[in-house]
Amino acid sequence: MLYHYVAREHSSWGEQLPVDVFPELGRSVLYAALGPELFFVISGFVILMTAWGKDVPYVVASRAARLYPSYWVAVVATSVLLLWVWPDGKDVTVSQAVVNLSMVQALFEVPNVDGVYRTLWTELRFYLLILVLVAVGVTRRRILAFCALWPLAAVAVAEAGLEYPAMFLISGYAPLFAGGMLLYLIYRDGHAWLPWLLVAGNLVLAQREVVAAQLESLARNTAYEPSAVALTVGVVGCFAAVAAMTLTPLRNLRWAWLARLGMLTYPLYLTHEHWGWWLIQLLYPHLGRWPTLLITCAVAFAAAWVLYHGFEKHVGPRMRRSIERGLRRRNVPARRGVAPA
Repeated sequence: MLYHYVAREHSSWGEQLPVDVFPELGRSVLYAALGPELFFVISGFVILMTAWGKDVPYVVASRAARLYPSYWVAVVATSVLLLWVWPDGKDVTVSQAVVNLSMVQALFEVPNVDGVYRTLWTELRFYLLILVLVAVGVTRRRILAFCALWPLAAVAVAEAGLEYPAMFLISGYAPLFAGGMLLYLIYRDGHAWLPWLLVAGNLVLAQREVVAAQLESLARNTAYEPSAVALTVGVVGCFAAVAAMTLTPLRNLRWAWLARLGMLTYPLYLTHEHWGWWLIQLLYPHLGRWPTLLITCAVAFAAAWVLYHGFEKHVGPRMRRSIERGLRRRNVPARRGVAPA
């Protein structure tokens, strides 16, 4: 959120660029652009944990119910903002907004209503791969083989210029997901040399894929000169943070407020960008930089709280149960069984 407000270039601060308004703060949060990469490592851990021992109807229902309710509200709300309230914020059409409701707009080369939606398309493709694993049967041996071969295959097809295989295999992000999956295996089964060796290998691949892409992205979207060394440290930090929170005594933290705050991260992610930029351009001429930034962040958190507690919290569980019942009535194939090895 702070990266989008005070580091990424946008016109909400009037004739000034964010780098001119918050020169030091912008530099300090520049590498928060790695937030999606951290999310992908977390997702590899959490989604495998969620899918282990479950069947296809359960996984489909749980993932759809987690992603879509807040997303639909966010797409509608941001589309209303950009179509009628603040059309100068971004060129959006009604047809684009409708296609965005599917979350697979990238398949049809339709622009995202909000740029943050691009990571959800990546997440959906990871879910598809997890569903394939669940259908086959999730075992430790299969996960180890998958996390060893999948990232290498993703790099190979990307290097060969094979567009659709690269899209299906999530080239560029595969080692992040695989690293998270391997950390879950270590969390579940204990330390062993092979999963740690594969974590290290995926970390090396992640450096190769992420650092160059982020150097280009940050140079294009900000007025700062990003550091390859800092990005390298940041990618290591993504793996290290997940390992620290799951494999050290930090895993025993039971702070209820952290769980409550965690529930807000997804709706906050979905809604903060354009609504925040709109609020900044309204407030900044009258209040100055710091009051504008603080009020905008507070409003973003408040909107996320309303979206979660007023909608997602109630609709998500009902949607999950409804989808799961529907799939089971239609005899959607479940997993073939989970072997102990």
